[in-house]
Amino acid sequence: MAKLEQLSDSRVKLTIEVSPEQFEHGLDHAYDKVKDEVEIEGFRKGNVPRNVYEQKKGVETLYEEALNHVIQETYVAAVQEHELAVVSQPNIDLDIKNVEKGKAFTYTATVAVRPTVELGEYKGIEYDAPSDEVTDEEVNDEIKKLQDQNAELVVKEEGELENGDTAVFDFEGFVDGEAFEGGQAENHELEIGSGQFIPGFEEKMIGMKAGEEKEIEITFPENYQAEHLAGKDATFKVKLHEIKTKEVPELSDDFVEDLDKEGIETVDALKKDTRETLENQKAENNKNKAIDYAVDQASKNASMEIAEEMVEEEKNRMMDNTKQQAQQYGLDFDTYLQLTGMDKQQFEDKLREDAEKSIRYNLTIDAISKNEGIEASDQEVEDKYKELAEQNNMDVEQVKNQVNQDAVKQEVVFRKTIDMLVDSLNKK
Repeated sequence: MAKLEQLSDSRVKLTIEVSPEQFEHGLDHAYDKVKDEVEIEGFRKGNVPRNVYEQKKGVETLYEEALNHVIQETYVAAVQEHELAVVSQPNIDLDIKNVEKGKAFTYTATVAVRPTVELGEYKGIEYDAPSDEVTDEEVNDEIKKLQDQNAELVVKEEGELENGDTAVFDFEGFVDGEAFEGGQAENHELEIGSGQFIPGFEEKMIGMKAGEEKEIEITFPENYQAEHLAGKDATFKVKLHEIKTKEVPELSDDFVEDLDKEGIETVDALKKDTRETLENQKAENNKNKAIDYAVDQASKNASMEIAEEMVEEEKNRMMDNTKQQAQQYGLDFDTYLQLTGMDKQQFEDKLREDAEKSIRYNLTIDAISKNEGIEASDQEVEDKYKELAEQNNMDVEQVKNQVNQDAVKQEVVFRKTIDMLVDSLNKK
């Protein structure tokens, strides 16, 4: 039996008694793990009786493994007995001086549990819904992007280097009068205004003419990835060889045909297709915005006490996922951090904030689904399995063997609850 003490809404303490018989079972388990390696004169290896082993080696040598086994079994039984929804590893407190073969002893396990959620307003929330309408200007802007993407670079015979032009140039960088590694190149191509170079460099090239040489002075950013250059003043010797400018194709039926879009051969057809694509994108974006707003407001209106351990475990899970994603891109974690523009502490603070928000969202949605009696029908579960099968190019039976039905039911209920929240928004 285990005694339960509610420390707070999100933390409990279990006082658990281990009987002499349970500890004896633990000692048996501990000895089974080592007996094959035990050698004592007069017995074949692996055939030493436990009582002989204890006389020669001492029963205390079995205590650590026995306690690990007994605590695991009795803790799990206590959690099941009190039907606790634990959300962290337990903090075990045991005084080893109280442990003795043939006698009962107690220990405590303090653990974070799933908190109670007090729901606030979650239906009929006012929402200033953005329009799904696509304007002529947006269509034209999208088509202009297509024209820019299909532009050709041609040599600019006369004039100066302007923003948007591509410069072909040599450069060599110096810090304290010394050339530094990686600071030189020949016939390098750079689109001015693209922001690929150190801040200030591209702007200071504007106005140069082909054949001109110039010294450009800049300061490396304090957070520059090459630490030996960070914050340093530098001088770049630059020689501009050539200026290239974009020659944007004229919007015409010939241009549209060259795009080789199936079934689209005229400007009017391109505009129609572009409008439909933008409408679908805007509708999808607006749907996601409505979901974010509905869930965010519902969670803000709810009250709950989230244990620090729960947040920490979710943060660690997010950190592991981030590191795996970085590895998939061939990046170590430090390089990934540099690309985010955050240091390790800032990144961990952001992860912690995201972890707490994610927990609040999930707890709120779960509480709402229970409050509304939202369930997953057999057909909805079957449809979800089919959807997963199509997404992963697998047979439905293969997915069923790999994905637990309870997990699928939870996903169906989760999506139905979110849809209910969005449908209930009071859109203005």
